[in-house]
Amino acid sequence: MTSANRIAAAIALAFAALPAWADITVGISVSTTGPAASLGIPEKNTAALLPTSVAGQKINYVILDDATNPTEANKNARKFVTENNADIIFGSSAVPTALAIAEVASETKTPQIALAPVELADAKKNWVFVVPQHNALMAQALASHMKAAGVKTLGFIGFADGYGEGWAREMTKAAEAAGIKVVASERYNRTDTSVTGQVVKLVAANPDAIMIAGSGTPAALPQTALAERNYKGKIYQSHGAANKEFMRVGGKAVEGAVLPVGPVVVAAQLPDSHPSKKVGVEYTRQYEEKYGAGSVSSFGAHMLDAYKLFEAAVPTALKGGQPGTPAFRQALRDAIESGREVVGAHGVFNMSPTNHYGHDDRARVLVRIDKGEWKLLGDAK
Repeated sequence: MTSANRIAAAIALAFAALPAWADITVGISVSTTGPAASLGIPEKNTAALLPTSVAGQKINYVILDDATNPTEANKNARKFVTENNADIIFGSSAVPTALAIAEVASETKTPQIALAPVELADAKKNWVFVVPQHNALMAQALASHMKAAGVKTLGFIGFADGYGEGWAREMTKAAEAAGIKVVASERYNRTDTSVTGQVVKLVAANPDAIMIAGSGTPAALPQTALAERNYKGKIYQSHGAANKEFMRVGGKAVEGAVLPVGPVVVAAQLPDSHPSKKVGVEYTRQYEEKYGAGSVSSFGAHMLDAYKLFEAAVPTALKGGQPGTPAFRQALRDAIESGREVVGAHGVFNMSPTNHYGHDDRARVLVRIDKGEWKLLGDAK
């Protein structure tokens, strides 16, 4: 072997021996099966649209289904950390599964961007950031609409888990602040096939309006049951119902429902001055180009916003350490927390040590379901 060949071989071996942590690894756990599948599928679809490099660094995405099962979500998160050496985790689609990942994120000091509106104890908030709007922000918008519509009494039915309980708490506070009395409150499970007993009690209380706190297709069940009971009051849904599958399953029964949503849901209807219009319109174009007209979902846009936060933080984080190291994960966490005016499809993020949601009024608009479409009612101030 000549001297030149020996040098070339040595260089080749050196490059081959470079450690895998030169790339950034993103672990993604979403619910592409189970009750939250209508949320997780568009999130997985959106992951396929994300860039494969950022700030000159290659990104490796590891995507797993957690089947809307907290145990599986926890296993996925541990696999990301122990086997894939993930620098950050995106997920999961539902509150129970996102909470299961948060346990691992907190324990292993791995940043997590949750795709569901989780509530965490202070000790576990440090490593978890949330892209969906906080329930309080959305509940206040609903309460304002209810008050303007003359609603004096309210019935509530929500999931019997963290999502439903969080909404019950925030909706009650917002309603009471608006002079509205909650006269009945019921729960149901994501996997239930009937809510007849709960709906009978709600109708018997005769509230002026009923608020349903569910997500995905299971959010249609109470409204369908209310239609069968010929309930004539106003019906409100949460932003968890903002997808086409919900409207497909609910059909005519969900017509007229009012819900607060992220601006991406009605991006084309927004005024040009809205900061999220450009992002939302472009995301809609890309998604529907790949998956078909009318297929875009607000839940897929949560995945996009998770990437936007990550993308904005990486250049700063790279100054603090190499990908694949604790120093980089710490720097990435810190950079996300200090991010300012990060524009996403669902609003503009300004994270802080005391606010890991980062949204303001720009993250919500009110819509009504009108002939199977979302109709913008205006900014929800």
